[in-house]
Amino acid sequence: MQSNYQQYQSCIDACLRCASACQNCASSCLQEEHLHMMAKCIQLDMECATLCYAAAQLMSLGSDRAKELCRLCADACEACAAECGQHQHDHCQQCAQACRACAEECRRMAA
Repeated sequence: MQSNYQQYQSCIDACLRCASACQNCASSCLQEEHLHMMAKCIQLDMECATLCYAAAQLMSLGSDRAKELCRLCADACEACAAECGQHQHDHCQQCAQACRACAEECRRMAA
């Protein structure tokens, strides 16, 4: 298991950074003036953060299911990055960047 943990460390780190960025984005979006325009962004932020945390946990455990979940996580990250990337708020742009990096790490890990 230890070798898997070391092997997955870069992806675990990317997942945790992404989850944190997504949670910050969702929280910040809730403070925006036109909240209804941010609904999809908030929903995708929450979904992405949930999957990122779950993927990081499974990788940390050395689970045989980690690769499968990382594929789902990458899909969620790409969807979140696409949505957040449409908004000019700093928190959305930072989230999109973290999501793109995480998607790349998850795709590499799941290959």
